[in-house]
Amino acid sequence: MTRIIKVAVPGPFRTALDYLPPQTEAAADVATATGSRVSVPLGRRRLVGVIVGAEDHSSLDGHRLRPVHAVLDSAPILDADILELAHWAAEYYHHPLGEVLARCLPPRHRKPDAGAPRTPRIWQLTAAGQSAEPATFARKPAQARALELLRATTAPQRDEDLRAAGISPEILRKLEQAGLVAAVDAMAASALEPHTSAALPPVLNAHQAAAADAIAADMDRFGVSLLDGITGSGKTEVYLHAMSAAMAAGRQVLLLVPEIGLTPQAEQRLHHRFGMAVATLHSGMSDLLRLRAWERARRGDARILIGTRSAIFTPLPDLGLIVVDEEHDESFKQQDGLRYSARDLALVRARNRGIPVVLGSATPSLETLHNAGAGRYRHLRLPERAGGATRPTMALIDLRRHPAPEGFAAPLQTAMRETLAAGNQVLVFLNRRGFAPVLRCSDCGWMADCHRCDARMTVHSRPAGLRCHHCGARRSLPPECPHCGAPEPMPIGQGTQRSEHVLGRHFPGTEVIRIDRDSTSSPPALQAALDRIGRGDPSILVGTQMLAKGHHFPAVTLVAVLDADSGLFSADFRSSERLAQQILQVAGRAGREERPGQVLIQTHEPNHPLWEPLLRQDYGAFAAAALDERRQTGLPPFSHLALLRAEAPDRGTVWQFLERSATCLDGDQPEVAVLGPVAALRERLAGRYRAQLLLQSPTRSPLHALLRQRLAEVEALPEARRVRWSLDVDPIDLY
Repeated sequence: MTRIIKVAVPGPFRTALDYLPPQTEAAADVATATGSRVSVPLGRRRLVGVIVGAEDHSSLDGHRLRPVHAVLDSAPILDADILELAHWAAEYYHHPLGEVLARCLPPRHRKPDAGAPRTPRIWQLTAAGQSAEPATFARKPAQARALELLRATTAPQRDEDLRAAGISPEILRKLEQAGLVAAVDAMAASALEPHTSAALPPVLNAHQAAAADAIAADMDRFGVSLLDGITGSGKTEVYLHAMSAAMAAGRQVLLLVPEIGLTPQAEQRLHHRFGMAVATLHSGMSDLLRLRAWERARRGDARILIGTRSAIFTPLPDLGLIVVDEEHDESFKQQDGLRYSARDLALVRARNRGIPVVLGSATPSLETLHNAGAGRYRHLRLPERAGGATRPTMALIDLRRHPAPEGFAAPLQTAMRETLAAGNQVLVFLNRRGFAPVLRCSDCGWMADCHRCDARMTVHSRPAGLRCHHCGARRSLPPECPHCGAPEPMPIGQGTQRSEHVLGRHFPGTEVIRIDRDSTSSPPALQAALDRIGRGDPSILVGTQMLAKGHHFPAVTLVAVLDADSGLFSADFRSSERLAQQILQVAGRAGREERPGQVLIQTHEPNHPLWEPLLRQDYGAFAAAALDERRQTGLPPFSHLALLRAEAPDRGTVWQFLERSATCLDGDQPEVAVLGPVAALRERLAGRYRAQLLLQSPTRSPLHALLRQRLAEVEALPEARRVRWSLDVDPIDLY
């Protein structure tokens, strides 16, 4: 009997779709290819899906099934580990399985007509090339230069390196035909590199050694270790020792970092320690480079994979350890499509594989600390800085007594001058891009609003204009107020561009290096800025949260926090946690080596209770108080949430959909509170009105049972087709 192939296809399909085997292949061969990609027809389109099973009968009896067009892989490329993780994620986040599996594939593997990528090669001289006389190539200068370059280097050269040096593929082809050079598959060559340490590790202090030994002792079973270490305590060195233990046992390691900007530093450090066994994977890479790294990891050639959140879905056949650095960071949560938490999926994947996972942070999330306190995670502490470094001192600057009309109070400017005079660097932290957050008319009070959002437009100076940081809209700066005609509306407030401009005037002759999404939008631009900082010359670094975490700046001894009050009075229940984490993370950039550090925080609210534990750098005390507040109010981690969001150009349609949805979801599970609908905190965004419905339950089971039972009814509502809606399980924000 012809078997039915079950294919998970990207799209709004809650179950796999039924297809007949391809007409050119045996049904039995396709039926056993679970985890292979197939090209399938869907309406008039052709999509790439993943085979997830086979059955003898279709649930669509009486319907004419169409055959799979082609099987795209000679062998399954998604193993049982990834398939199990994808099924779990689809069920937990109530998301179509085909969409989840698409996340498990690199972009080039999601296209039905993508050809086979060109295999990267490395080039080296043959024996004949080594002995070739330069005079032989007097009339072939390009070939002579290629041979000279290859002779001058001790390591083989990659295609891209030679092209960058001006050596064309045609020149290499001619030399190869002459037997003077030979090409080797770069991936195969990297697999031959020794997977042993390329550099001797430093000696750990007692706390580091105890943590590393505890992790290594449990390398063959599932367990979660919270590595809770103050900034500069040497968490990375503990990770590296744990990685060495895993690799010595023949296992692969997955290191998750929250942002692309942190990958170059991690990559450099791991390459120095482990050589070519390291690969990197993130969305800032080209599709071809992502595919190459993914294939190295899938084949086991890469023994360590560094990646941002999407790397959690990468096949790693010998996976033996997962490390999540800066586990508290919100960047691990995907905010569109499949709204997953890479940190949480790391725990699931480690449990499925029976391997350890390490969660590292100087400011752990309250959920993680709660689990550690309940005994579900082992709590490993690093209470002191590594080496000879000491914690920085922290103090407030009361802006009520020391005005800062241009953003920098007099005591701060004095401290900056002293720091620079001593040959050190200053880091100025301001988590606001642009020149100024508001453009305002001083005569009538008009302010430049975005026409598509409930938001002000931000003033930018280079290039000059108004930008909306929510929808991306741009306008030119008006020469006069459009409301009353008064000349030149004034920029109000401070952004990183304005800070850079002010500092250039106050500190002439001192280099000011700005790091934000505008100045360093690409990895090469960021790396160039970090290289300038790394030279250690007296300079001022100005930046957003891109500078706040993970980076090691040995010459920074003063950190200035300009706009510390923004998180003190937010409507978001997580705002105090975020502010505490941000302040202590950026404070940790100061005095990381033998030179002592200082942190100055400008505030209009010096008596706010949040400052007391932070000035003592006692994150544990802050977290204990914050968890007690969450317990009393029944907020996470003492309850579980799901947020149903909807948006549409018409406000009434959004509310009608959510009101009907609330009726569908209310009733079956009395433990689950259905709250709303309510307008989003910023109701209009990019020309669309937004509102939401919150589901809250003291335990997970009733919440997920309700969603399994009733989400199909929500999907079937006529209004569901007139709005753009999404479900966010375990949301990190409620706006």
